[in-house]
Amino acid sequence: MTRGISGGQKKRVTTGEMLTGPARALFMDEISTGLDSSSTFQIVKYVRHLVHVMNDTVMISLLQPPPETYNLFDDIILLSEGYIVYHGPGENILEFFESAGFRCPERKGVADFLQEVTSKKDQQQYWYLDQEQYHYVPVLEFAEHYKSFHVGQQMLEELKIPFEKSKTHPAALTTSKYGQSSWESFKAVMSREQLLMKRNSFIYIFKVSQLIILGLMAMTVFLRTEMPHGQISDGAKFFGALTFSLITILFNGFAELQLTIKILPTFYKQRDFLFFPPWTFGLANIILKVPVSFVEAGVWVVLTYYVMGFAPSAGRFFRQLLAFFVTHQMAMALFRFLGAILKSMVVANTFGMFVQLIIFIVGGFIIPRGDIRPWWIWAYWASPMMYSQNAISVNEFLASRWATPNNDPTIDAPTVGKAILKSRGLFTGDWGFWLSTGAVIGFTILFNILYLLSLTYLNLVVDQTH
Repeated sequence: MTRGISGGQKKRVTTGEMLTGPARALFMDEISTGLDSSSTFQIVKYVRHLVHVMNDTVMISLLQPPPETYNLFDDIILLSEGYIVYHGPGENILEFFESAGFRCPERKGVADFLQEVTSKKDQQQYWYLDQEQYHYVPVLEFAEHYKSFHVGQQMLEELKIPFEKSKTHPAALTTSKYGQSSWESFKAVMSREQLLMKRNSFIYIFKVSQLIILGLMAMTVFLRTEMPHGQISDGAKFFGALTFSLITILFNGFAELQLTIKILPTFYKQRDFLFFPPWTFGLANIILKVPVSFVEAGVWVVLTYYVMGFAPSAGRFFRQLLAFFVTHQMAMALFRFLGAILKSMVVANTFGMFVQLIIFIVGGFIIPRGDIRPWWIWAYWASPMMYSQNAISVNEFLASRWATPNNDPTIDAPTVGKAILKSRGLFTGDWGFWLSTGAVIGFTILFNILYLLSLTYLNLVVDQTH
């Protein structure tokens, strides 16, 4: 039920967009349609300022512009019945018609006079030669008279000069692909994306609120602040809590899929008009989402870590926070990439869920590494969530409280913690945390690079699904 912007506002936005690109010559047809005279004046005044500062060339067609808007134009082209009646400085156009026998009254708007003086119905009222009998002057006669007028003769002389590229004014043509440098484009896009994030702050507040609610539920389900940790069987509850936390972090990044798809039509339009290099838009999105990942991962870990009964160590706490942070970054990068290549909300939602199911089935959550068949083991090693699971599990089960001797003869491991890790097919050394964290960061970089390449080389396909 939210009302969109008005037609006049759309006109302003469209005009502003056209002035943003690197084009040095603009042809603007009827930009005053849907605008009041004040808005038309403000837009044309800005365009005039742009022309004088940037040495651009702008041709605007208007019907019945108000006098204050008409006075802003440097040159006037009067078209009628397919002929150019006049083309030259605005200060000479009344002189031209006076030389043909027609004068604009003092209280008459010049624009209205120009439209009526070529009309057979309205022309006679402007005839001022009392000593001569009025006769209708057709448009073709005006066009011929213009050729003998000094402005027309000057233009004809200029047109006789052959074109020489070496003598062309350096501001006549665009010499760079974009209107400003890459760094300036990046700063502009970054500023815009920050503004959009502030305007869409409800989305991020809702995501954090959702995490808080899930965290409160998880805290009561896995309420294990004094849980025993001396037996291998005790590890199943901790492993379940870690897996649930990991899935929550993964699903929390799913919103990036829809946010990416929603912005694509605007992005492709602006990219194709060369507003900015595509990588500036993608990089701005990547950088601005880093604090979002940190806040969401931090909220979850702060709420759940000690209540769920994980290892009471500050070092382990911050390592788990790091693991969830890089996992959230990886999830956002993955879903950004999927949104950029799929482009359709229906297809992306379906395929996004398909990707998550693949991650779950081969990620070591359901089936330990030792039970996965050899022809699927490559998918296990290619699953980014497997490395996240390794990182948080190694961080927990290599804590000192899990260092009691292993009493299960079926598992060849010196401590209970390593026995739990080995039974799940996970890494059993402290190096496993840093290796897994590095692998997740590598996946994040890979997905972000693929996202930037998709923005650069793919084109928008209109979604025909209803």
